[in-house]
Amino acid sequence: MSTTLEKLQLCLESKDNEHLEFKEAQNRYDFEELVKCCVALANEGGGRMILGVTNKLPRRVVGSQAFNDLECTKAEIIERLRLRIDAEVLQHPNGRVLVFEVPSRPIGMPSPYKGAYWMRGGEDLVPMTSDRHKRIFDESGPDFSAEICLKATLSDLDPVALHGLREMWRRQSGNVALEHFLPSSSRRL
Repeated sequence: MSTTLEKLQLCLESKDNEHLEFKEAQNRYDFEELVKCCVALANEGGGRMILGVTNKLPRRVVGSQAFNDLECTKAEIIERLRLRIDAEVLQHPNGRVLVFEVPSRPIGMPSPYKGAYWMRGGEDLVPMTSDRHKRIFDESGPDFSAEICLKATLSDLDPVALHGLREMWRRQSGNVALEHFLPSSSRRL
């Protein structure tokens, strides 16, 4: 992870959303709140939490003295969430900025913290709704498109899609013989 001042500037121009959170945290920031924000970001697919920046647009860097022992903070987050959260200090001309890079939760598994699965609800963190739970759990359901259809033949495939695949394969491989390859429609897949 390497956030540059240019990347930080792009973030500063963005609104808070499910993947980006800003907190002033000039003197300190509550560790439990940090963990809760990180788990919410993970449950939303990952993102960044940036401390030392004003919450409202237009944003400005104010600096943060929170979490001086960043390695210890990262270790404690990992211990609580069982997710590897990366963090770095960025030295901005207006002060120290902390950037926490939060990965997505595992596929099909929402991440809990203190008895709840947290997510963003507007500007707040709220327990996950049952419909969101279901969507996450459904991610790990069976992938019927990956199953083998034993009785399928090439004639079951869309000829336009097959031609497009053959053309992409030819371009990728550089094999011009694929231009004229016409497989037998009776051959089994």
